[in-house]
Amino acid sequence: MTKLKIKSGDTVRVIAGEHKGAEGSVLKVDREKNKAIVEGVNMVSKHEKPSAKNPQGGIVKKEAPIHISNLSLIDAKSGETTRVGFEVRDGQKVRVSKKSNEVI
Repeated sequence: MTKLKIKSGDTVRVIAGEHKGAEGSVLKVDREKNKAIVEGVNMVSKHEKPSAKNPQGGIVKKEAPIHISNLSLIDAKSGETTRVGFEVRDGQKVRVSKKSNEVI
């Protein structure tokens, strides 16, 4: 498995593809497939059979995974997209914003 620079809970912007410019928070990250599910982005219609959880069944809108390379982290301070680096500060490895050089 590869080390990714995006985690669950991060706010990201889509930088390429059909949903370019859309923003949202990361709900889930799949490290093996290098994909993430972003809230409100890449919505697809899925047909569901009636079940105990959903007795009516029907068509459900839900988020589909989007590739990590198409996402860019949004810096909380400036609100702009930034690249992510890793540094050791106070004996601990932390993620650092390349634009503001602050701990994420």
